[in-house]
Amino acid sequence: MTSDATQAAEPELDLAEQNEDPGDRAAENPADPDAAARPEPDPDAAGDDADADRTAAPEPDPEALRRRTEALRYVRKLGDPALRAKAIPVERFDEDLRREVARMGELMDAAMGVGLAATQLGVLHRVLVYRVEHDSPVVALVNPTVEWAGREQETIEEGCLSLPGVAVDVERAVHVRVGAHNEHGEPITVEASGLEARVIAHEMDHLDGVLILDRTSREQRREAMRRMREAQAGGTP
Repeated sequence: MTSDATQAAEPELDLAEQNEDPGDRAAENPADPDAAARPEPDPDAAGDDADADRTAAPEPDPEALRRRTEALRYVRKLGDPALRAKAIPVERFDEDLRREVARMGELMDAAMGVGLAATQLGVLHRVLVYRVEHDSPVVALVNPTVEWAGREQETIEEGCLSLPGVAVDVERAVHVRVGAHNEHGEPITVEASGLEARVIAHEMDHLDGVLILDRTSREQRREAMRRMREAQAGGTP
């Protein structure tokens, strides 16, 4: 599906988590400050307080859980160098790319996610897929760029398929306009708000090697690292 030059090593099933504080090597981007207060929960907007990679859903059946476990085996976890790599722009819009996009969409759905970046699968292509509504088609953004972001910011708790069990507050723009191409090479523009804008921004961060741990406060980052180390050691998170 991809050449060796853009494909990272095959995933290991039991990756050791990083012990250092990733904030020391976070992407330097002052546009997303850490210090904004988290808004009071709105019961009418509970669906928007979702993880950027994961979506709330009714209790799944055992078969769905089995598919999710299998899909998550392909998702790189903290400590894998692919998650810190900067993805390479796509130049060829061919059948290989369309198969790659289809596979990403299938894995995202099986993992019960709402978004997935190619780097999370170890593929260093600037490609992401997302779907924030169950009855909507999967959207693929190839070589996405932010053309405009509104001044209004919102801080909401986010999770990530690459950081199991972690949820931290992240501030992002409420409204964005993104230019990209679809998997057929056709130019597209997406004007997104709310959860859709957040998911796109989250996955675009992945394409630049940036994680939600880099977007949150130092205190939450340290607590998240502690919980992951305890979980890996078999302790109680």
